[in-house]
Amino acid sequence: MVIMKRVVVTGMAGISSLGSDWETVSGAMAAGRTGIRRMEAWAQYRDLNTLLAGPIPDFVMPAHFTRKHTRSMGRVAQLSVAAAEAALASAGLLGDELIRDGRMGVAFGSSIGSTESIREFGHALIEKDVNGLNANSYLRMMSHTSAVNIGVYFGLKGRVIPTSSACTSGSQGIGYAYEAIKFGLQTLMIAGGAEELCPTEAMVFDTLYATSTKNDTPHLTPRPFDTDRDGLVIGEGAGALILEDYEHALARGATIHAEIVGFACNSDGAHVTKPDTVMMETAMRMALTDAGLSAADIGYVNAHGTATEQGDIAESQATWRVFGGDVPVSSLKGYFGHTLGACGALEAWLTIEMMKGGWYAGNVNLDHVDPACGALDYLPVAGRRLDCRHAMSNNFAFGGINTSLIFRRAES
Repeated sequence: MVIMKRVVVTGMAGISSLGSDWETVSGAMAAGRTGIRRMEAWAQYRDLNTLLAGPIPDFVMPAHFTRKHTRSMGRVAQLSVAAAEAALASAGLLGDELIRDGRMGVAFGSSIGSTESIREFGHALIEKDVNGLNANSYLRMMSHTSAVNIGVYFGLKGRVIPTSSACTSGSQGIGYAYEAIKFGLQTLMIAGGAEELCPTEAMVFDTLYATSTKNDTPHLTPRPFDTDRDGLVIGEGAGALILEDYEHALARGATIHAEIVGFACNSDGAHVTKPDTVMMETAMRMALTDAGLSAADIGYVNAHGTATEQGDIAESQATWRVFGGDVPVSSLKGYFGHTLGACGALEAWLTIEMMKGGWYAGNVNLDHVDPACGALDYLPVAGRRLDCRHAMSNNFAFGGINTSLIFRRAES
């Protein structure tokens, strides 16, 4: 008989276009300030319609990371390892030998590896010249570069679960880490996701006519759920959570920030890019079942909310069918853009911070809700104070991959 373990969050950290600590990020969100910028360098790409992104303005690797440490890391791995280090420090585990004895693993993802290394391989194929490649080129390019570099840098000997599933990479990482501990396979996990900024990511959505082209007013876009939205904006970032067996956390006197009580992941099995509102709804209901909760128990929903017409409508209608119109909902992508592999982890970190403080960020740039969207309680840009014991965070990705996470507020 398998004894199910309780899984708690004992450390967390994030790196975003609005900052890398809750005080800074929440201050910006409360003021309605976003990290979206016009990318002048992107004007060189002929026929690229969008010039907008949410870049991290000042990221540099800490000085104690030597060339030996970073030579296998492109920017996405650097962001991942830096966020993981901050999360371990938050959990009081940085440098602790217990993380190196096999009890800690890693579940972490990104959409792809570092695109600079992909460019190097592409150049080699086009020019038929491999001189630009070296022993670390593939290590920076590979889709599991984040998980592997985290594991190697911190000397982890537990299981490595790479999640490379576009917009659900971060939330899958957290969900699969939760399951690894829940079923007694690991005691601790580093979980999350990251993405570095590259114009190729904007190009992907540009070809689908899904990017915002409000290039002269970056502060007014993206606009999730708004009738005047014109598409998404790409961002970059990283988020990391330290998950731990509840009893182990208690025994070592760890600070518990939240408990993960529900997770679900399914797929549409129908279309690569068109969202399926029924399967989104199914994922939310599956997470509720996993948590042993009813819809009425959820006090806030952190929406995926990309500011694409099909996505916003499908998701909001699914949310309405599960919860009705009274549940408070907000999408944080208006502040950071769509950080792809990082969004599930960043949004989980921020959802937990909002639960701890009782203040929930609103929907920036949401002036007029699209009448085709579900009739939900969309939080105003000023945010709202809420007494919320359980919150849900949802993400949906190309390939029809749907995830739903449920967090329970830590009891004082």
